[in-house]
Amino acid sequence: MNNQSALKFWGGGNIMSDFNYLDPFQSFTVPLGAWVDAALTYLVHHFREVFRSIRWPVDQVLDGIQWGLLSVPPTVFIIIAGLIGWQIGGKRIAIFSIATLTGLGLIGVWADAMVTLALVLTSLLFCAVIGIPLGILCARSDRMEVIVRPVLDAMQTLPAFVYLVPVVMLFGIGNVPGVIVTIIFSVAPLVRLTNLGIRQVPADKVEAACAFGCTATQMLLKVQLPLAAPTMMAGLNQTLMLSLSMVVVASMISVGGLGLMVLSGIGRLDMALASVGGVGLVLLAVFLDRLTQAMGERSSDLATGQRWYETGPVGLVMKLKKKKNVAHPVTN
Repeated sequence: MNNQSALKFWGGGNIMSDFNYLDPFQSFTVPLGAWVDAALTYLVHHFREVFRSIRWPVDQVLDGIQWGLLSVPPTVFIIIAGLIGWQIGGKRIAIFSIATLTGLGLIGVWADAMVTLALVLTSLLFCAVIGIPLGILCARSDRMEVIVRPVLDAMQTLPAFVYLVPVVMLFGIGNVPGVIVTIIFSVAPLVRLTNLGIRQVPADKVEAACAFGCTATQMLLKVQLPLAAPTMMAGLNQTLMLSLSMVVVASMISVGGLGLMVLSGIGRLDMALASVGGVGLVLLAVFLDRLTQAMGERSSDLATGQRWYETGPVGLVMKLKKKKNVAHPVTN
C-alpha cells in the first residue's frame, strides 16, 4: 500500500472529499500483507532459537523412524505387516496388507514409499501427542472448547498451500518443515473426535463409576477413554489420511518420498513417473486406511470386554500352547 492510501486509511487529509461510495476500496484498504510480513520478520529475527528447538525433536523422531523402515528388508516388513493386519483385523486385512505392500515393491517405489511412510508416522505421532490431550481438555472444560473450536475451524478451512509460506520462512525447507506443516494441517480431526468421543460416553456408565468411587484419573483411563476409543480411532484415521495428502503437497518445499516423485513427473511432463508415484500413493493410502479402520473396529471389541490376545496369530499361539499343556501336563 502506497503512502497516499495509507494516509487515507489512517484518516488523513481530504479522505471524505475523495471517498468513492460506489467503490470504497479504492481509498480504504487494510495493509494486511504488510502486517503479516512484519510479524514473520519479527519472529524470524527474535525467536530463531525457539524454532530450532521445535525442529530438533521432529528431526530426531523422523530420522529414527526413517532409518528403521529403510533398514528392514522388504520381505520381512511385508511379513510383519501381514501379521499385524491379521492380529488387528483378521485374515482378510492380513492378505490385503500383504497385497498392497507387495504392489509397492513390484512397481519399484519401495524406498520412496518408506520415506513417505516415515513422514506420515512422524506427523501422526506428534498429532497424537498434541491432539489427544487437547481433546481431553476440551471435553472436560466447555470454556476450553469455546476457545479451541474457532482455531480448529480456521486450521481446517485454510487451503493447504497457505501453510507452506510461513513454515518455510520460520523452519526452512526439507523433510522436517514438511512434517511440521503436516502436523498443523492434520491435527484438528483428532482433537475434535477425542472431545466428541469422551462427551458421548453414556451418563449411566459415568454415574456407575462414580458410585464405585472412581477418581477423576480412573474415570478417564478406565471408563471414558476405552468407551471413546472407536470415535478416537476415527479421528486418528482422518488425521492419517490428511497427513498423507499434506505430505504430497509439501513436496513443493523439497519433502521427499512419493509426493516428490509425482511433483517431478508433473514438472517434466513425465506421465510415467507421475503415474507410478500416484499409484504408489494410492496403495500406501489404502493400506493405512484399512489398517486403521480395523483398529477402530478392534477397539470396539475391546470396549465390550474381548481381549486382544484371544484372536489372530497371538491367539493361535496361545491355543496351541494350551493344547500342548493339556496333552502333556506338567507333573511335580
